[in-house]
Amino acid sequence: MKEETWDTIIEPKSALFDLKIKELRQYKDLLFLFVRRDLVAQYKQTILGPIWYFVQPILTTLTYVLIFGNVAGLSTDGLPKMLFYLAGVTSWRYFSDSLTKTSETFTKNAQIFGKVYFPRAIMPISVTITNLVTYGIQLLLFFAVYAYFILAEGFELSIQNELYLFPLLVFIMMLLGLGFGFILSALTTKYRDLKFLITFGVQLLMYGTPVIYPLSSIPEKYKIFIMANPMSSVIETFRYMFLGAGSIDYGQLGYSAAFGILIFIIGLVIFNRTEKNFMDTV
Repeated sequence: MKEETWDTIIEPKSALFDLKIKELRQYKDLLFLFVRRDLVAQYKQTILGPIWYFVQPILTTLTYVLIFGNVAGLSTDGLPKMLFYLAGVTSWRYFSDSLTKTSETFTKNAQIFGKVYFPRAIMPISVTITNLVTYGIQLLLFFAVYAYFILAEGFELSIQNELYLFPLLVFIMMLLGLGFGFILSALTTKYRDLKFLITFGVQLLMYGTPVIYPLSSIPEKYKIFIMANPMSSVIETFRYMFLGAGSIDYGQLGYSAAFGILIFIIGLVIFNRTEKNFMDTV
């Protein structure tokens, strides 16, 4: 009797750390379909359309310039206020958007998960890739403003030699966004009202990150608390690389990378455990 062969075998997850990389490769077309869907649908049927990719960071930056720069008079390390705040906003948005949108993985996609099987990790991964594309688009805005201040305003700005660290910064932000998003997505399946606190919590975390102020303006006795936030070294390093202000602390970057890996692993464990029975609680 000829032995039967199967193209796909669906079996229960047994290993907590099993991402099923082989399955993810098999469903790579679905992954890019989700990315394309998110990019197209994000601003579909809006008046400005893709221009919102630029409008949102500009409006946020102008608000910070007015409130924190002009009214509160916070230091910007001698940098143009627009550039200083835009540098922080651009990177912070990638992390915060990855976290908040990944945290909705189970609740937002419950209907899809209940009808068809595919590796559930595709959803949060597609979110981070979509946000990475958005991050790249908004970096173009940052460089356009950067060029304006050099050519039109005559500011002396230069990209530092440590530019090779930029992929590491993106990697850290991706790990942090995915890790925290995994954990929160699992928690919101049981505690629905938690989603109302996520946006507030992320906003509160931003004030504990040198996005609207330079690290140099923080009293020495409080710096340890600010640097405990793994995003602090990411923002500081980004500013130093492109604007020459602030500093690079390789020890802090190592801490942020290690923290990102740890929170990603913890989040993955919780995500895998929740994935097995989340349809019973959603």
